[in-house]
Amino acid sequence: MVDQARARRLAKRISSIVATAIEYEIKDPRLRFVTITDTKMTGDLREATVYYTVMGETLDTEPDYTEAAAGLDKAKGILRSKVGAATGVKFTPILSFQLDTVPTAAKEMEELLARARAADARVAQVAVNASYAGDVDPYKADDDTDDED
Repeated sequence: MVDQARARRLAKRISSIVATAIEYEIKDPRLRFVTITDTKMTGDLREATVYYTVMGETLDTEPDYTEAAAGLDKAKGILRSKVGAATGVKFTPILSFQLDTVPTAAKEMEELLARARAADARVAQVAVNASYAGDVDPYKADDDTDDED
């Protein structure tokens, strides 16, 4: 078993190598908007899972995840050879690519928080002119009844 610090360093190095190769060396147009977000290594350093996300061409267009996955699958061999040449490890890890769902989940969370803020604002607006249905303190006791005992 390899220590986890070495696995983390190698994973970080692989992320950097793959990102640089996608940006500058691989000319596949399907990879134009692919961004490498993270890499996880197995304990024996034999396999690396590279997480990626895909951005749309503009803010209004939906990214093409299937084309990006096909482009990464096609470039997998080239990327693995670049990782092997740049890292110099005894066994070049097998690369697998996984779509990173964190940005999508973060976007959904932001939308939920925005809806909660809007609901809170509506409640605060209603509460401005609201009054109590009964007394302000419904548990207020009469002082006269306690003194007669």
